[in-house]
Amino acid sequence: MITIKDVEHIGWLASIEIAEEEREEFVAQFNSVLDWFHQLDEVDADDVSPTYRVLDLVNVFREDRVSPSLAQEESLKNAPKVEAGYFKSPRIV
Repeated sequence: MITIKDVEHIGWLASIEIAEEEREEFVAQFNSVLDWFHQLDEVDADDVSPTYRVLDLVNVFREDRVSPSLAQEESLKNAPKVEAGYFKSPRIV
């Protein structure tokens, strides 16, 4: 069962300030959520296999194929600045 002290601690962990008048409301809401979890605990799911995904996923990646890449001169021809065969960019510190 969640208490006002627990709500204050949760507010501290979340770095939010919870007003005095809201604390009782949060206690009721948190306990309501926990009641739902207690109901789920009572469900007999021994014969139910776990469901890891709702949708059947398949690999959507393309097949890897070896193909020739651009020549160094071709890839650098539109670069605004080039130095020693590499792209030149401003220093970022």
